[in-house]
Amino acid sequence: MTVRPNETGGAMLNHRAFFKMATTLATPIMVQNLISTLVSSADTIMLGYVSQNAMAASSLANQLQSVLFCTFYGLTAGTSVLASQYWGKGDHETIERVLGLATRIALLISFIFFVAGFCFPTQVMRLFTDDLAIIQEGVRYLRIIAFSYVFMGFAQIYVCVLRSIGKVVLPTVTYVVSLVLNIAINATFIFGLFGLPKLGLVGVALGTVIARFAECAICLVYSQAYSEVKVRLKWMVRRAGILAKDFAHISVPSMANDIAWSLAVSVYSSVIGHMGSDVVAANAVALMALNIGAVVSRGFANATTIVVSRELGANRMDTAKEYARRMLRLSMLFGACGALVMVAIRPLMIAIYAGKLTDAAIALLRSVLVMRAVQLIGEATNTCLICGCFRGGGDARYGMVVDILSMWLVAVPLTLMAAYVFKLPPVWVYFVMCLDEFEKMLPVFLHYRKFEWLHNITRDQLT
Repeated sequence: MTVRPNETGGAMLNHRAFFKMATTLATPIMVQNLISTLVSSADTIMLGYVSQNAMAASSLANQLQSVLFCTFYGLTAGTSVLASQYWGKGDHETIERVLGLATRIALLISFIFFVAGFCFPTQVMRLFTDDLAIIQEGVRYLRIIAFSYVFMGFAQIYVCVLRSIGKVVLPTVTYVVSLVLNIAINATFIFGLFGLPKLGLVGVALGTVIARFAECAICLVYSQAYSEVKVRLKWMVRRAGILAKDFAHISVPSMANDIAWSLAVSVYSSVIGHMGSDVVAANAVALMALNIGAVVSRGFANATTIVVSRELGANRMDTAKEYARRMLRLSMLFGACGALVMVAIRPLMIAIYAGKLTDAAIALLRSVLVMRAVQLIGEATNTCLICGCFRGGGDARYGMVVDILSMWLVAVPLTLMAAYVFKLPPVWVYFVMCLDEFEKMLPVFLHYRKFEWLHNITRDQLT
């Protein structure tokens, strides 16, 4: 890998033009996040009409999908960085090679998670709860939704590449179609519309599988018929050579980082699951509200990878540094705005679930919504720096180290001690759990200020 000297060629956008460019890149990410949140919200609301156990089972069973999603998130980091940098350089063939390599890895990972969800659903559910009623519901759900994992990987990778080269229409269309299908099918099977049977939680799983298949089909058709960057079988089966090394340099630490983080979140879910269905249900609603509040800040934070990588690929180091500063400010601003949104919709969330959750769950929900709102401010800053700036700059290793150390040496042990050693009430265990973003903020920000993470990792020749 070569690190090229600092050059300042190229015009720097003024703030208005920069905001327009950043918004264009962030919008499809925001749409994807919003649609995922709306689907999850619709599922949670509709499952509230089925039973509290069904809602709790869905929340816990989806922890496996959360680990898979975080794995893909790390994988798309390497994909996005290399695709963006080679797009800035003007090398389209190498972008297709990156796409082929990432797709091959994604399909392998998808199959592994499919086997776990389809063949060992009981074991997966027992990781998160010992409530037999919730386990039984979760097993039925996992056996079906595991099929969606097979389609999930390809769509994630292809959409990531399109965003990296500035193609934002197809990702938006794909996820809008997915949203409409998912909600329509879920409602049909949950409420037994059009004379079809009421399938409850199983119907939600079927809706997700069909929606994921639709995403995959749209991406395949677009790739072959319209896109200038196509999925080619030859790049999926051919050895990637030195490109694989560059890809691994970003993707391996990113995946290790995100998997370690998702496993820590799974530990939190296990702790919550063993505190009873009231806590599980309150947490499911709080996470839904968090995802709504975080839509904009996550969009800008994740777009930072593309913004920084493009400038580095074009060898404009000083421009990349300035753009990173601007994206950080935007991410922090929208993180604070998102936190205010969460506080503002708190009465609405309480009103929606007042007749569907127990009084104990509602009482806990009042507190945890505020905790999640405060946590969002730290998340917006850390996501922009670790996932946006550091990874976009070719330095994924630092984020991996700081995340693993802060989560597994500080955040997780403190949460386990709060729950099982000091046996604190659920609300205080939740408070300790929500401190994780602030425990790593200082070292992350200090590393950012050094600007040693800025690297151009493109090559003139690939073997």
